[in-house]
Amino acid sequence: MSSKNTSVYAALGANLLIAITKFVAGGITRSSAMISEGIHSTVDCTNQLLLLYGLKQSKRPADKNKPFGYGKELYFWSFMVSILIFGLGGGLSIYHGIHFLQDPHELGNPMVNYVVLGLSAIFELISCWFALKEFNAARGTQSWWTAIKTSKNPITFLVLFEDLAALAGLMIVLVFTALTHWLNMPVLDGVASILVGLLLGGVAWLLGTESRSLLMGEGIAPETQREICALTERDPAVVKVINILSTYQSPESVILMLVVAFDNGLSTVQITNAIERIRTAIKKAYPYAEFVVVQPQTLVKANSNPVYNYL
Repeated sequence: MSSKNTSVYAALGANLLIAITKFVAGGITRSSAMISEGIHSTVDCTNQLLLLYGLKQSKRPADKNKPFGYGKELYFWSFMVSILIFGLGGGLSIYHGIHFLQDPHELGNPMVNYVVLGLSAIFELISCWFALKEFNAARGTQSWWTAIKTSKNPITFLVLFEDLAALAGLMIVLVFTALTHWLNMPVLDGVASILVGLLLGGVAWLLGTESRSLLMGEGIAPETQREICALTERDPAVVKVINILSTYQSPESVILMLVVAFDNGLSTVQITNAIERIRTAIKKAYPYAEFVVVQPQTLVKANSNPVYNYL
């Protein structure tokens, strides 16, 4: 198992154990909030399976149908996970809470819920520790928000935010379970279920926005673009980098296109050799630039203003 998959496997194991214990407790105590939490953990299990499937599919080699590979499979399934968190996790929790409010009933022994919540918190903390460790390793010195916005690997933040949402959900259920029995107000259990659903909906919106951006084709960071332009313009045959286009196919694969103005006095062979030097230099400095295309242009001066023509 690769290290970057550790958090996914840890979350899958934790959520499987948690879902079983929550459903058992919910069945015994007839707690709407506890059943909602069980639904939440079951959805999380499904999410981890989909992420593992996406990881496997993204590693498939390129073929005639997908000449740039299957890397975007990971982005697609990450987006689907975000939809599931909202649709199944958040939606069903809200529905279950509203249904309970319409027909509230006395709950059973709260001690069962407290034991399950305690065990669930332990499992989630273990899973969260693995996810946080991988996330911190990926973000380096960046802030959390910057790391999320600039990350090209959705695994690094999807699993972590699932775990954090789960811990927050457990706290909501714990507080409202205590209030339900202390105040003898069963309706609070339904309120807790709705709050858990709203929490999941908010997390799903955040994760869905980031996953959608990756799926639609994010490019390399502006700072990296400037570095690649500077690297290219150091070649003696290059006059100027006119434009740079890029898109991530996967966290480890980028399609990069450079529109470059070469010296007018160069022959076709010299330009070809220069293009090969540029491609080699970029690939050496940025190994994830798997596909590098250099589009040459000539520089023609007209009225002291440069005009670029495609060769």
